[in-house]
Amino acid sequence: MNRFFNWIKALFNRTMDRIEDPDVMLDQARRDMQGALIGNREKAVQAITQKNRLQVMLDETKKKSDTLESQATMALKSGDRDAAALFMREKMNNDQVVKQLQGSYEQAAVTVDQVKLAIKRQEEEVRKKTAEALALKAQWKQAQIQSSISKALEGLTFENQFEGFGAAQDRIREAQSEAAARQEMMGSSMQGRVMAMEDHARDLEAESELEKLEQRLGLKPTTEAAPVQAQQTVSVSAAGTAADPAAEAAAASEAERQLDELEKRLKGSS
Repeated sequence: MNRFFNWIKALFNRTMDRIEDPDVMLDQARRDMQGALIGNREKAVQAITQKNRLQVMLDETKKKSDTLESQATMALKSGDRDAAALFMREKMNNDQVVKQLQGSYEQAAVTVDQVKLAIKRQEEEVRKKTAEALALKAQWKQAQIQSSISKALEGLTFENQFEGFGAAQDRIREAQSEAAARQEMMGSSMQGRVMAMEDHARDLEAESELEKLEQRLGLKPTTEAAPVQAQQTVSVSAAGTAADPAAEAAAASEAERQLDELEKRLKGSS
C-alpha cells in the first residue's frame, strides 16, 4: 500500500513539474489570451449587429415619418383636413419612436466604438505578450542549456586528475632517498672498517715502538722482545701496513731519530 501511495505521489509531483514548466505555462497563457480575444471579438460582433439593427429600424422609422408627412400634405392639398390631421398625429407618434431609436442608436454607436478600441488595444497587448512569451521561452531554453553545461562541468576534475602521478612520484622519491641512505650507510661502514684497521695497525706499531723504548731505557727485559716483535711485525704485515722493506727502513730511521731526540731531552732535564 505504501508503494502505491508513493507511486501516486511521484506521479502527482511529476505532473505538477510538467504543469509548472515555463514552456507549458507560457503556451497556456498565450492560449488564454487568444481565447479571451476571440470571446471579446464575438461580443463586439454582437454589439455591432445590434447597432446595425437599430440603424435599420431608425432609418425605416424616419422613412415612415416622411411618408406620413407627405400623406398629410396631400390630404391638405385635396382639402381633407381631417385625414391630414390623422396623418400628422400618426407622424408625431412615429417621431417619438424615431427619437427613442435615435438615442438608442447613438448609445449603441458609442458602445461599439469603445468595444472596437478595446479590441484593438487587446490585440496589441496579445501581440506584445506573444513576443514576450517567445523571448521568455528563449531565455528558458538558454537557462536550461547553461544548467546542462554547469552540470556537465561539475563532473570534471582538474585539480586531482593527476593525483596518481603525484603519489607515484612521492613513492619513487622516497625509494630513491632510502637507497641513497643505504648506500651512504654502507660507504660509512666500509670506510669505518678501513679506518679501524688502520688505527689498529697504528696501535700495534706504536706498541712496538713503545716496547723498544722501554728496552732501551731498561724498563723492560728483552727476553721475549724478539718473539713479540716478530709477532707484531707479522700482524702489521697481515694488516697491510708494512708491505715495502724500504718503507719499513725509512720508518725505523725516523723512529731512531725521534728516539735520540727524546733521550737528549731526558738527559737535558736530568
